[in-house]
Amino acid sequence: MPIAVLSQHTQTNRLALSDQVGVMRSFCQKGLAVVACLGVMIGLARAAAADVISTWNERAVAIAVAAGWSPPQAERVMAMTHVAMFDAVNSIGRAYRPYLVQLPAVQGARPEVAAASAGATILAAAHPPSEPATRAALEAYLATLPDGPAKEDAIRLGRAVAAKILEARASDDSGAPDTYRPRTTAGVYVPTPPTVAPQWPALKPFAMTSPSQFRPAPPVKLTDATWVADYNEIKALGARNSTVRTARQTEDARFWVASDGRVYYPVIRTIVASRDLRLLDSARLFALVAVARADAMIAVFEAKYHYNFWRPMTAIRNGDIDDNPATERDAAWLPLDNTPMHPEYPCAHCILGASLGGVVELVLGGPAIPEVSLVSPTLPGVTHRWTNIRDLYREVAEARIAAGFHYRFSTKVGTDMGLALAAHVVRTVMQPLP
Repeated sequence: MPIAVLSQHTQTNRLALSDQVGVMRSFCQKGLAVVACLGVMIGLARAAAADVISTWNERAVAIAVAAGWSPPQAERVMAMTHVAMFDAVNSIGRAYRPYLVQLPAVQGARPEVAAASAGATILAAAHPPSEPATRAALEAYLATLPDGPAKEDAIRLGRAVAAKILEARASDDSGAPDTYRPRTTAGVYVPTPPTVAPQWPALKPFAMTSPSQFRPAPPVKLTDATWVADYNEIKALGARNSTVRTARQTEDARFWVASDGRVYYPVIRTIVASRDLRLLDSARLFALVAVARADAMIAVFEAKYHYNFWRPMTAIRNGDIDDNPATERDAAWLPLDNTPMHPEYPCAHCILGASLGGVVELVLGGPAIPEVSLVSPTLPGVTHRWTNIRDLYREVAEARIAAGFHYRFSTKVGTDMGLALAAHVVRTVMQPLP
């Protein structure tokens, strides 16, 4: 069902941002460290039409980057932040089924305050080093609003909702020890860097019924024609010294080496601003995307560690042991960039892009989007633009082949998983009330 688009924006979203910037500048000038100020100033210079959900989304992304979280860790916190903000706003608006909880709200409580309070509470708990900056950002925002019961009640509501979300995720196994067991034989060396998110196959999902709910069929057999075709494609196209990769393919590959929220969540912020969504619908769109992406990370890492399929760099340097004469070994082969430290199948970047794209298409009623411009921290100075969400996640999939990270069959499976998971999330959580 498409989100209702209302012409009237929440009044507080149009407050003068110069006042907020001034308050935050004073906090930073009083001696807060640069890292402590990270996330405080981000977003305060946005256009006046930006809503509080987008502002706290930017802050959450900045905290994830500053904390050095891997994409699975970051998406878990993003989902917690956004479902808390959604349930806080929805406790007042009551237009959708709650994600987790719908608490009593005092009549007149300000939903934008409840959202900010909930988001700040989650982020302060998720990353204690950023708590001073997070609290300062919240205080600066609240200082722009008149005091009174509507404000105080909303602050309490946001905190209470966030406490429920934190309680529900406290034992989700995200802090389980790394027990990944490298495959080897006695006395034989294997590389020792830690793998990414080996705990995620057992993580408690946000919307799935189990981590393995969307586990795909096994990767192709090494005797199949598909293996030969995809092996030889990535061997030629994804090599660091490739002579067949075009300049645009190289650009795309380097652009999408980045996989964190900086190259995805601006899409949702642009849609929210361009469509002038009301606060509750903005909160819901962000929450649906964040839940889909968090569960995408669980689903894809469950499949990755279940199948433990080799990366192109491993396969191509061992092309003589796959019992397939059509896959010749290249002893010195290197991918365009450094291979991520987790098994190959399926493509994680593909499921991230497609899960976001699938939610957007289902909620908005089609793939057309307002023009989205993205920049990437892994390719400074380059801007990519789209007006169709499918073009974005298809570019992601092609880029992972050109980078030498994923076989074509793996990108197709990852994309299909993301779309299926998006449909499941939109169908099963935070649905419109009759």
